[in-house]
Amino acid sequence: MAYVIAEPCVDVMDTACVSVCPVDCIHHEEGNDRKLYIDPNECIDCGACEPECPVNAIFPEDSLPGEWAGYAAVDATWFNDKAAARAALEALKPA
Repeated sequence: MAYVIAEPCVDVMDTACVSVCPVDCIHHEEGNDRKLYIDPNECIDCGACEPECPVNAIFPEDSLPGEWAGYAAVDATWFNDKAAARAALEALKPA
């Protein structure tokens, strides 16, 4: 199980969670992304990021609210195909 960054992060992108991650698994490309992404293969499920998020956008994958379930796939996809992840995000939350 990994942590997932859901819809509240979209267009906010507060990076407080990045500085507390002990394995540096939270990423984004400045100027190209609308949210931060957690690498599910690097995340060690420590939970350090969750309380640091000022908009409560970070959830353990198995506790992700149903309305935001699609964000688990978006996070995982971003690390293999950024364009596909960005397109999926647009489908979930148009700009």
